[in-house]
Amino acid sequence: MSRDYANRAPRGKGRGGRKGAPAPRRKPWVALIAVLVLVLGFGYFLWTIKGSADKEEPRVEAKAETKSSKPKKDPNALPPKPQEEWTYLQELENKQVEVDVPKQDTLRATGPYQMQCGSFREEAQAEKMKAVIAFQGMEAQIRKAQGSNGAWYKVVLGPYERKRDAERARHKLQAIGMNTCQIWLWQ
Repeated sequence: MSRDYANRAPRGKGRGGRKGAPAPRRKPWVALIAVLVLVLGFGYFLWTIKGSADKEEPRVEAKAETKSSKPKKDPNALPPKPQEEWTYLQELENKQVEVDVPKQDTLRATGPYQMQCGSFREEAQAEKMKAVIAFQGMEAQIRKAQGSNGAWYKVVLGPYERKRDAERARHKLQAIGMNTCQIWLWQ
């Protein structure tokens, strides 16, 4: 059996497909009364349990109290504060600390400082880094060094009399993203 759903007449609006029958109306006062009853019932419940939290039934002890018994302690009283026992204070008073202090000559290296920012196999790369440094207002030198594995081109700045001056120049280069500079004693 086949049905023709495309040419079928549309059903009317409403319940059960009845045409022309109005939908049953619900009365709003019924819902209002139901809500009112629930709110009043909840309020009555809260009112009845309000006084039960304050009342606490005292416990009856089986022992009869005598005149020689100890006085009752307050159950809400805090226990006495414990005494703190710190032993490290006495231990530290008698402790001897030995420190190896290097001599003043080895503590602070003296002499001019240099800053090396790169070491390249090709001279063109060293020249490029030298140009970037020159745009920052500093003068760099390129030194050729012969090693066991060929020639290297080092980009060096300096000499600086104090290490702090070299650090100041390094921070200036770090601001433009050049983070490869190292500070050493001049050789």
